[in-house]
Amino acid sequence: MFAKWDLSSMTKRPGTQVLARYSDDSRGVAAIEFAMIVPVLLFMLIAIVDMGMGVYADMQVQNAAQAGAQYAIAHGYTASSISSAVTSATSFSGITVSSGPTKFCGCPSSTGVTTATCSSTCANGTSAGTYVTVTASGTYTTLIPYPLIPTTYTFVHPSTVRIQ
Repeated sequence: MFAKWDLSSMTKRPGTQVLARYSDDSRGVAAIEFAMIVPVLLFMLIAIVDMGMGVYADMQVQNAAQAGAQYAIAHGYTASSISSAVTSATSFSGITVSSGPTKFCGCPSSTGVTTATCSSTCANGTSAGTYVTVTASGTYTTLIPYPLIPTTYTFVHPSTVRIQ
């Protein structure tokens, strides 16, 4: 019925009773922790989405180079048409054909294609083939600047095919 007085707590400094009363109270702590961690989580989410968009842009540049090479296989070497096939292959804006598609003769080897004269015979006894190299490039700019990381990336992908 009656409040019990603790005389030992009254000998302490003033104000400590108020602090002691709230020291065990944990209401609102979760909200404060959530408010502190949300900005970090949002930054991480934005960075992951940004990195994914950069990887997707790189894949689009690679696909555009392959589309130009496939066009050369199907229709032969026409520099302007191959360049048009590269730029219209994807919806990623800013894709260009670096130094135009190039046509050359060469011989296949274990390390790639060795340049040769068009009417020459290769080391394996076959005649030199006609090749086309299409190099697509594109630039990606990050959504926000990140510390210690560049804000723009230039992707360059060549694709070489034998057309004859």
